[in-house]
Amino acid sequence: MRAARLIKMVLLLQSRPAMTGAELARELEVSERTVTRDAQALSEAGVPVYAERGRAGGYRLVGGYRTGLTGLARSEAEALFLSGVPGALREMGLEDAASAARLKVSAALLPSLRDAPKAAAQRFHLDAPAWFREPETPGALAVVADAVWDDRRVRARYRRGESEVERDLEPYGLVLKAGVWYLCARVGGSGCGAFRTYRIDRFVGIEDLKDRFTRDEDFDLPGFWGEQAERFARSILRAEVVVRLSEAGVRALPHAVDPVAARDALAAAGEPDARGRVTVTLRVESENVAHGQLTSLGAEVEVVSPESLRRRFTEDAGRLAELYGRA
Repeated sequence: MRAARLIKMVLLLQSRPAMTGAELARELEVSERTVTRDAQALSEAGVPVYAERGRAGGYRLVGGYRTGLTGLARSEAEALFLSGVPGALREMGLEDAASAARLKVSAALLPSLRDAPKAAAQRFHLDAPAWFREPETPGALAVVADAVWDDRRVRARYRRGESEVERDLEPYGLVLKAGVWYLCARVGGSGCGAFRTYRIDRFVGIEDLKDRFTRDEDFDLPGFWGEQAERFARSILRAEVVVRLSEAGVRALPHAVDPVAARDALAAAGEPDARGRVTVTLRVESENVAHGQLTSLGAEVEVVSPESLRRRFTEDAGRLAELYGRA
């Protein structure tokens, strides 16, 4: 474990001008005291690590030093070949570049690891699109992807309701969600606009402005997407229903309704009643949607309110009793 940590420390210092003890401790998941000991061990082993004190200080490598470490463990080599998503790379126009990179890495591997690409391909395959839909590559994707990689502004015209809107965008990142491509971009050309999310298949026109922008290095694409996705999920849940759930119903709820709504409802639930049932207040998109979703839980859920939804389930139960009773 320590050897792997020392290697990682050297590689971190090679990739940055300097790092503080706190930064290294966070990256290596150790204490700052351990970082100090590791730096001393590297120095004693001939790796030129030195520390500078003061506000601009930190740990550095003597200028120009590069490690000669080239070995990969089998798990690391196999993980490397899992990092590519062939379909997504193809749609972004990067398939040839990715293929060339994989060939170069394969050629550099030790003979004992040459089967890593095949081993990874035999054990993992990503099929991103959802079931029962034919994936389509948006016509604007290649232009957008090229602009994202090179930090170039684009002018996009897209559908919004019944109208079309044109915006100048600073394209920061692409997200592939259930077979649908999204662009996370900053609106406007001043570098201080708001970040928004756009479905690329709604673009009806795209123009590369050939004008590069200065990227905000603090922008966190996974974090931004996570916040946007949760905000969207919450925004469409405009109604509430109160239900009683059996123990099995509690387990099944996140699979029947929106997972965010289920999580919030169960987190706020009280203690089970005498029958072991838990009463929760659940946010839903509409009464009709709730009827369809909760029906899948069968007798593991009882609707308490609104009364109109409870009546629908009562009518459903009556029709089922008549149908199966007659049979």
